[in-house]
Amino acid sequence: MAHIQVTVWNEYRHEKHNEVVAGIYPEGIHNAIAGYLKKEDTYEVKTAVLDDPDHGLDDVTLANTDVLIWWGHIAHQEVRDDIVEKVRSRVLDGMGLIVLHSGHASKIFERLLGTKTGALKWRDDGEKERIWVIEPGHPIAEGLGEYIEIPKEEMYGERFEIPAPDELVFISWFEGGEVFRSGCCYRRGQGKIFYFRPGHETFPVYHQPEVLKVISNAVRWAAPTQGPSITYGRVAPIENIGK
Repeated sequence: MAHIQVTVWNEYRHEKHNEVVAGIYPEGIHNAIAGYLKKEDTYEVKTAVLDDPDHGLDDVTLANTDVLIWWGHIAHQEVRDDIVEKVRSRVLDGMGLIVLHSGHASKIFERLLGTKTGALKWRDDGEKERIWVIEPGHPIAEGLGEYIEIPKEEMYGERFEIPAPDELVFISWFEGGEVFRSGCCYRRGQGKIFYFRPGHETFPVYHQPEVLKVISNAVRWAAPTQGPSITYGRVAPIENIGK
């Protein structure tokens, strides 16, 4: 079985300038995620950061990436438009894209979804978040219980200005009473996109096994497949099944 080639992209700015974040992620958020994925034989994992040449997303890297994981927050506007367009083209051609937390306001997510997606409620008080699994049969929810509980997180609340997801896998609830569509699946061209809400940098969210498992599941879901198949919520034409 061929490996899924994964690139984990991170701004890598908070970790350099914020002692709290550096203490939680001394090797960067990208390496926390990559380290977990590397434990599985299924993946071939590399990392890239904003300050790399071409943001680490040169033509060769993108051509050899099946799934791109994207974490951004304070430097969305520093991402070059030509690189955004290259990533967009790869997604339309079949590369998977997983957008984490504040990446909802990244250029690439907004470009692919066709709308500004920064509008939402937020509050950074370190509240408990309960991420409810509302589609337990979805591949991204494989191996999870009824919910994931994160002891302390930044709150995101509705209304979240995004197009209606093709599939909604998770909904979050916070101590203040807010709810949020926190696991959203989209298809653009031949590519699959998954937005996953948790991951504020001042909390150790990417050290939590259930969160990392969701990301791993999402990588397998978003990876390009060869030929028609039966997928969650969508059935291949009868004449193609088994071919």
